[in-house]
Amino acid sequence: MSHHDRPSGFGHRQVRRPHASRVSRAGATRPSLKAWLTAPGSLTARLREHGTVTVQVVFQGSAKLWRQEREVIRTTQGHVREVILSVNGQPAVWARSSTPSRAVKGPWRAIKGLGARPLAELLFSHRQVRREPLTHQRIQRHASQRQRMDRQWRRHLGLAGITHGPTPDWIRRSVFWHRGAPLQVQEAFAPWVTRSKTRR
Repeated sequence: MSHHDRPSGFGHRQVRRPHASRVSRAGATRPSLKAWLTAPGSLTARLREHGTVTVQVVFQGSAKLWRQEREVIRTTQGHVREVILSVNGQPAVWARSSTPSRAVKGPWRAIKGLGARPLAELLFSHRQVRREPLTHQRIQRHASQRQRMDRQWRRHLGLAGITHGPTPDWIRRSVFWHRGAPLQVQEAFAPWVTRSKTRR
C-alpha cells in the first residue's frame, strides 16, 4: 500500500510506517521460521494446513495499551482482544489485537461479536481493509508483555492437559486499516509451529 493509499483517521498526525519484514539483530535465519514470520495472508488458513484450528479468547475488553501500541495507534486506552489458537488441541499461537476504543463503536465494531471465531474472518473478507507491512522480532525475556503472555499460555496448557511446554519466543506485528481506524495484530508463535513447513 502506497503512502497515498493509506487511510487517515487522526487529523494531521502521521503514523510511522514500519519497514517490511524487519528482522532483529538475532536474525530469523532458519528458513521455516522466516517463512512463518513473513507469510502474507491469513495465519489461520496456514495453521489449518496442519490440522483443526480452535480459538480460545483469554481476554477481551478495555485496557491500557502497551508503549509500542500507543506509538502505533496514538491512544493510551483501547479495546484489546487476546486469544490462543490451537491446532488439534495443541497451543500454537498467542495473538493480541488492539484498536482505539472509539473504533469498536465504528469501523471495527464487528470485533466485539467474534467470540471464538478467528479474527481472520473479519480481516481478510472485507475489500476495504488494508494491511501495513509485517515486522517481527524475538520476544525479550523480561518484558512485561512477555510475562502476561506466558501466564496466559501456561494456564492454557494446563487446561489442555499439557503439563509443560515452551512458550512463544518470536512475534510478528502488522497494522490493519478500515475506514481510517487502525487495528494492530500481534502474533507470537510456539516453537513447534516455526519448525513446521508452510507454503509461501
